[in-house]
Amino acid sequence: MSRFFSKTHASLTPYTPGEQPKDRKYIKLNTNESPYPPSDLVRQRVASECGRLMLYPDPDCSVLREKLSEKLGVDKEEIVVTNGSDEILNFAFLAFSDSQHPVVFPDLTYGFYSVFAQLYNLPYEEIPLDENFNIRVEDYIGINKNIFIPNPNAPTGITLPLSDIERIVASNPNSVVVIDEAYVAFGAESAVRLIDKYDNLIVTHTFSKSRSMAGGRLGFGVGNRGLMRDINTLRYSTNPYNINRLTMEAGIAVLDSDSYYLENCEKIIATREKTAEELKKMGFEVLDSKANFLFAKSDKISGSELYEKLRRHGILVRHFEKPRIKEFNRITVGTENEMNTLVSVISEILKER
Repeated sequence: MSRFFSKTHASLTPYTPGEQPKDRKYIKLNTNESPYPPSDLVRQRVASECGRLMLYPDPDCSVLREKLSEKLGVDKEEIVVTNGSDEILNFAFLAFSDSQHPVVFPDLTYGFYSVFAQLYNLPYEEIPLDENFNIRVEDYIGINKNIFIPNPNAPTGITLPLSDIERIVASNPNSVVVIDEAYVAFGAESAVRLIDKYDNLIVTHTFSKSRSMAGGRLGFGVGNRGLMRDINTLRYSTNPYNINRLTMEAGIAVLDSDSYYLENCEKIIATREKTAEELKKMGFEVLDSKANFLFAKSDKISGSELYEKLRRHGILVRHFEKPRIKEFNRITVGTENEMNTLVSVISEILKER
């Protein structure tokens, strides 16, 4: 760092994104992207919008929010559209937490939560998952702290039933509860329908995973109008044009061709289940994922060795160094052919040992 870098941020540990290597062509199963391209309608609409790039985008995202409100069954004023779901998570940390309002989240979860807490110098606590990597609901009941929970969780893929989410929200009426539903389309139940019942609930979504738009950076939050006004106060104070014209048009086209994406989600779910069974046959422990990835380990090979050997075979997965999960690898669900290749290569690696 330079001598000008503020001491306020000198100890910050930044988020580490998944590899995006350029040295060769890989089967890329490390960053939870969709293996399927955008719909034809998305490509057509984005191409036609290029001719208007000289104009600022609509800061209100009116058309996109209207379509989201119809799809989700909520009021347009209960939605804020952001640059990926990371942006609304960032705003939520900034808007509702301070030295008097601490934050809690699981100890094994999305890595950006601790980064945001450190960035804003917030008191925070990481609550351990249980021995089976489940979120212990009782640990969050009535704790009177702002809560961030991904459902399904990452990197485990394990989900909480909606009844447990509601218990957490209801028991903390004076704190904000954020349910991060980045992977909800792959088998979990959304908490969006609870937002009119609880004024302390925010639900965040992304187009990156189930809607093939990781490169487009589009997300949104749903919640009580007052909470969304708070978020918009920060958005308009930092970057009111946070969604560019091409991404906005792509998002509208995604919703206009939603059946295509829902079919892709079903394909991913089927491939996930098939791959999990194949890994189990080889002796892997595979957690019960309801996301577009699997979290797996084997007592026949260490997590780091499997990661390295797969990389040498041109397959990327995600390996973490935290002691409790260092023997696991997170494997994004690709196409059926990609996953068949993965299983075949792993089988060969194990035979070589």
